[in-house]
This record gives sequence, structure tokens and C-alpha cells, in this order.
Amino acid sequence: MTTHRRAAILSIGDELTLGQNLDTNSRWLADRLLSFGIVTIEHATVPDDLGAITHAFERLSSTADLVLSTGGLGPTDDDLTRQSLARLLSEELVQDAEALAALRAWYTFRYREMPATNLVQALRPTSATCLPNPHGTAPGLALTAPTGALVCALPGPPREMQPMFEDHVRPRLRPPPGLVRTRFLRTVGLGESAIAERFAHHPSGNLMSRERNPLVGTTASGGIVTCRIRFESATPCNEDAVAHTLDDLERDIRSMLEPAVFATGDATLEQTIVELLTERRETCATAESCTGGMIAQRITSVPGASRAFLGGLVTYANEMKIAHLGVAEGVLAEHGAVSAPVALAMARGALSATGATHALAVTGIAGPDGGTPEKPVGTVWIALASRAAHGANAHARRFLFRGSRDAIREWSALAALAMLRLALVERDMALLGEVERQPPSPLPR
Repeated sequence: MTTHRRAAILSIGDELTLGQNLDTNSRWLADRLLSFGIVTIEHATVPDDLGAITHAFERLSSTADLVLSTGGLGPTDDDLTRQSLARLLSEELVQDAEALAALRAWYTFRYREMPATNLVQALRPTSATCLPNPHGTAPGLALTAPTGALVCALPGPPREMQPMFEDHVRPRLRPPPGLVRTRFLRTVGLGESAIAERFAHHPSGNLMSRERNPLVGTTASGGIVTCRIRFESATPCNEDAVAHTLDDLERDIRSMLEPAVFATGDATLEQTIVELLTERRETCATAESCTGGMIAQRITSVPGASRAFLGGLVTYANEMKIAHLGVAEGVLAEHGAVSAPVALAMARGALSATGATHALAVTGIAGPDGGTPEKPVGTVWIALASRAAHGANAHARRFLFRGSRDAIREWSALAALAMLRLALVERDMALLGEVERQPPSPLPR
């Protein structure tokens, strides 16, 4: 009986190859497979082309023990996964009675007549098995390729694909007898190269050496660097011993990177902040200029954020800063909107207006115009005002970010959240892009 050690994932659709849609299915599937000890060796994406899809199935099934595909199972002319699998097997497409009955029941339940075009969704290659789909009209397919590889074709929508994988693909998997265990540490404020430099000087040698087990790697995305730890064994081994090894390595990495490590797993920075605020029974608010509400949007994307987030003010124009945050006209005239005094005044104003425990304020030049030699595009001041038992205080940091307008705004929102998180854990560090800071100062009572 074939063991599924190596997997390949095939994503099908013009919208993916043209960049019109983002492929999130492959990431989800690879992560689930790894949890069973099955390592994905390739992700492939092909357009809605019969020849390209067939060739991809042929190639991937010759190098992997398991091939999972998503997409191409709909009822239209550009849904070609069934036909390509029939070509792979050199078989005819036949109607599956159970799949057809399920399709009819789907439309009957919704008091609709089934379009004739949907009949194609009940077709399968002769030796294939249809996988039920109670969440949509496209049944999946499971079959054995001529090479002996297990091939499972799943629908594209995640709400259909994920339950089908769990209910009908997972029971077919035959993981290897060895062990694969992973840990993920999420960091903010350090660049990927800076982390790699620290790992290179570990007392036991470079942690990122490909010969190590556990293997350590890094992935940077959206200003967050994730440190990946993976232990892999081709033979059975003691789970407790592996856990102990991973615990030791995780402690080492944390000690090398603290206080940049903010979470394990796939938790986001804003999730971490909401959890910290909730635990401390504290709240936050925002006053945003160049970020236009991006910080508030990120925080409110977290379920349960209402327990910790009171609200935000988008004060883009100077008149709004004066009217709603109490920024003095003289301060704006003397220092300009993009300055430490204005950022601090915005934070103080938001703290006063909302009654929050913490208030973040951002003002900057996101471009593409508006920069000067003294304040080039990418100059951003971020202030944080906080209440404490001994009184309220505020501090500000100046950043210089590079990139497009969108990139500068996103970096600004991330830096603001990182400043708040550092305050909540009562730690400090220089953040990426930081070039100057104003020390904490007490706020008037």
C-alpha cells in the first residue's frame, strides 16, 4: 500500500494565473497535510486549458504520492478538470447516479429547477469516485493515477473545499510512519536579514543551516517575519523527546529576538493587541491622518475588538485636527502637521475625547507629492498617549519609510500597532524605519 510522503497541490483557473484572484487554498491544504506528516514538494498553477491541466496532472502524479487540485469542477465550458482527469486515465466520462441525485436534491431544496448545464457535474472518469459536496453543486473526484499516486480534485470555493478535504480526502490519506512537527514564532520590528544575522551566531552554529534538524527558516510578509521551526523524521520517534527539543529551540529563539516575538502560530499583531488589552481591562482609540483609518480597521477586524477598542478619528485636514482633537493652531503653524508636537497633541486629544486607556496618533507624508528636503515623502510621526496609575504620559517616534503611497501607509499602521504592543508588554526596542524619538513626557492632568 502506497504511503503518502510527498504531495503536490495544483490550482486551476485563469483568474489565478492572471493574478485576478489570490490562491489561499494551496496554503491551507499544505498546512493541513504537514500536520499529518505529509510534506508538499510543489505548488503549481495552470489556466483553464485542457492540455495544460492534463500535463500538470501527468507531471505531478509522476513525482508525488498525492496530488490535490482545486478548481475547474463547475458547470461551464471553462471547467475542464473532469475532462483532463479522463485523459490522464485514458477513460470515458460516465454519469454518477449518486452525484446526479445529490445535484437534483440541491436544487429541489432551494425550489429551483436544475439547469441542464449542471448535468456535467455528475460526470466522472470510469474508475474515479465522486466525493459528496453538501455545501455546493460541484462534487469532487478521487482516483488512482497510472503512476499509483492518489489524485483528489476539490472545488475552488474554500467553504466547499475545506469540508470536503476533512470528510472525504483525509480518511484516504496514508501518512508516513515518521514524524513532522512545526512551531511558528511571529515577530514585528526586526527585518528578516537582522534575524538571520542573529541566527547565524547561535552558539551551536547557524540555526538556518539546511543540515539541521529541527530546521529553522524565516518568511517575511507585510512587515511581519515568521520564524518557522520544523522537526522531521522518516521513522517513528519519541513524541515527548521531540517536544522537549522544540521547546528548547523555541526558548533560544525567543531569547535572541525578544521583545520582537509577539505570538505563536498564525495570530496577527492586532489579535495579540486585542487580547492584551482585554486581559488588562484596558482600551484604546486612534487618531489618524495619513493612514486614513487603517489602524482602526485592522483592530476592528478582530472578533471581540469591541471589548478593547472605543473608536477612532480620521483627522486628515488641519481643521479637523483643531476642531476634534484640540490641536492648537499655533502648534500647527510653528511645526507643521507632520511633526512630533502635532502627533503628541493628536494622541492627547484622542485620549481626552474617548476616555480610552491608550490613544495612537499618526501623521505623515505618504506621497507621492508633498515632501520637502526637511520632510521627505515617507516621513511619519507616531505618538502614543497612555493613562497609568501614576498619571498619563505620551511619547512619539519619527519613521522614514520607503516605497509606494500604499506601502508607506501600511508600514505606518504596522509601526503604530507595534508601539502599542510594546507599551502593553512594558518592553522597548527600535522598530524598522525608526529614525528619531521623543522621550515620554507627562500629560497635564
